[in-house]
Amino acid sequence: MAEAHQAVGFQFTVTSDGIDLHLSREVLKHIYLSGVTSWTKRAIRFKNGILTGVYPASPSSLLIVVIAIMSTIYARIDPSLGMIDTIKRTMSVSGYMTVQTQTVLSAILFSTGLWLSLILMLRYILKALLSYHAWIFESHGKISFCTKLWLSLVKMFSGRRPLLYSFQTSLPRLPVPSVDDTITRYLESVRPLLDDEQYNQMEVVANDFKKDQAPKLQKYLILKSWWATNYVSDWWEEYIYLRGRSPIMVNSNFYSMDLLYVTPTHRQAARAGNVVHAMLQYRRKLERGEHAPLRALGVVPMCSYQMERMFNTTRIPGIETGENTAACWGHNTIRLSLGSCMTKYEHAFVHLSSRVPWARARLKYFSQGVNKVSLEAIETSAFFLSLDDEVHGYDPDQLRSLDLYAKSLLHGKCYDRWFDKSFTLIAYKNGKLGVNAEHSWADAPIIGHMWEYVLATDCFHLGYTEEGHCKGDINKGLPPPTKLQWDIPLECQEVIEESYMVAKVIADDVDFHGCLFDEFGKGLIKKSRTSPDAFIQLALQLAQFRDKGEFCLTYEASMTRMFREGRTETVRSCTSESTAFVRAMEDKNTALDLFRKAADKHQNMYRLAMTGSGIDRHLFCLYIMSKYLSIDSPFLKQVLSEPWRLSTSQTPQQQLNMVDIKKFPRYVGAGGGFGPVADDGYGVSYIIIGENLITFHISSKFSSPETDSYRFGQNIRQAMLDIRALFDQKDKEKEKEM
Repeated sequence: MAEAHQAVGFQFTVTSDGIDLHLSREVLKHIYLSGVTSWTKRAIRFKNGILTGVYPASPSSLLIVVIAIMSTIYARIDPSLGMIDTIKRTMSVSGYMTVQTQTVLSAILFSTGLWLSLILMLRYILKALLSYHAWIFESHGKISFCTKLWLSLVKMFSGRRPLLYSFQTSLPRLPVPSVDDTITRYLESVRPLLDDEQYNQMEVVANDFKKDQAPKLQKYLILKSWWATNYVSDWWEEYIYLRGRSPIMVNSNFYSMDLLYVTPTHRQAARAGNVVHAMLQYRRKLERGEHAPLRALGVVPMCSYQMERMFNTTRIPGIETGENTAACWGHNTIRLSLGSCMTKYEHAFVHLSSRVPWARARLKYFSQGVNKVSLEAIETSAFFLSLDDEVHGYDPDQLRSLDLYAKSLLHGKCYDRWFDKSFTLIAYKNGKLGVNAEHSWADAPIIGHMWEYVLATDCFHLGYTEEGHCKGDINKGLPPPTKLQWDIPLECQEVIEESYMVAKVIADDVDFHGCLFDEFGKGLIKKSRTSPDAFIQLALQLAQFRDKGEFCLTYEASMTRMFREGRTETVRSCTSESTAFVRAMEDKNTALDLFRKAADKHQNMYRLAMTGSGIDRHLFCLYIMSKYLSIDSPFLKQVLSEPWRLSTSQTPQQQLNMVDIKKFPRYVGAGGGFGPVADDGYGVSYIIIGENLITFHISSKFSSPETDSYRFGQNIRQAMLDIRALFDQKDKEKEKEM
């Protein structure tokens, strides 16, 4: 254990003359430096806590207010309208406080109160400004005078040099949509998926719910929205993630890939060392709040709440529900998994096929002794590092290299990832990297933010020697890694073996295909005056119809981080407009017009979701409220049981703009992905890289005769090309007319 290494610095012997104590200067030096580091962190946190607490003002502004008030008093002007005199009268006259001292102290107290009042007023003004969302619905490239004025006011009230969490108290709360709007939009979303009889039945059930049960549920939900910071997020984390009893491997966790074309070094240890160093740099800035808050248009702040639990966090399973525990920021430990010598029994117990067996095994076998000590060491560590003995990464000369890379990141060998940690860093034998992330604590853009920083720091700031080693001198004073000890009884080993077999079946069933689409990209799509996301979503609808001959309920994740503690909302991409476009693809003359209508519809729905007017989170919360109130709702039951056979998500790119893609076109990430949501459906993650590349990560299940990830990838590629052909044909017609 680590304590054993430290104990050698303190030795004593008992003699007839007493105790002879021997102290190691080296150990005392490390203890001293550790204490200095700890108190320095506390001081910085305290300072940044004050800066965040008074934002958008600054501590120095208090001095300005005090000086201004004192100046008016000496000029015999009372700006307090008698309040300073009232404060002075409440102070008792004593030998230690003269009248002049009373006046000064009263002025300081009044100035402080005035300063705090001004801070609150500035925050409420900024919150009111940030509640304005009309700007997001304006046409691209066209900004109204009202929006220009609004942007100027937001900049004015946003202060200078904000810290990561400076805007948290100024962000508006997520609004609760009206029941009428939600029901109307829901019925509109299912219309293309139902025949007339089915739709009429759904309409009756929905209207009955709106009339009878919804008013009561809505009142309680509005009450919760007034009390809670966010009326969705706590229930979303608990009921969608922590109360889930199925394995989180494949079903919940997601992954992020390394740089697509570049490997800075092929030395596994060197690459892992640099990236670990970059991650701890990122964490240091994170705990100090020194990262700049992410802002839309460079002005509108996004919520940073999810970033708080990025490090030193573990999902702890329970019999009925799990929980996320975050250890103290001071823990710098990183736990290693060595792929070449890892045995199945050393780590498989954290990946039992169901959350319930693992929760029971944890209580029975890992709540005491060496198992408890080892488990706590992992769960309180900064993150988990897996040094794999395999070679992975994108290789254009190797068939399915991206597919195998994705599968390795998503599930590995089922026992060489710590799926309960906030994230596992995976380093391969050839120097390639990747991340497997647990989903309950945060969404993909949060991990993406960290990963973008780490890769840029690794390549452009830390770098490597010509031989591929890390730069800098070797610190020989660091203690060597210690192997964690486990005592796994035979009974527990049998449970592990059973769970491993179940996990292996799940992993082997995952069908992955990575599709690099480089025929065109964002640049060409924007020239056609179309949203790139809408273009891709309509291509997915066309590919889905060609793949299965029918449409399906489609999930696209959007973010609600313009609101405090906002996470995600669903955009239902299969619409009446998109299905009309897909069916019209045989008639090229009308298809382009229908495409534009469908794209405009999709973009409007995405904007509604981002501004708190989505459908699914509202219905989800109404359903949870109905369970609390023991109200049986056939409508909500049906809505929540509908399968998402096409689940999609866009991975954000260049949140930090640390790398100029035009200058370094090969230093681009490959994005990430997730497992299939439905047994007979597809999971599709895509990332728009630069101007000329879009990467698709497609997942499905081999056990489903209806799906084939490679086939679907080819359908996506053809759909993208066919939609482009519509615009090419239109351009040719215009040239002929000229």
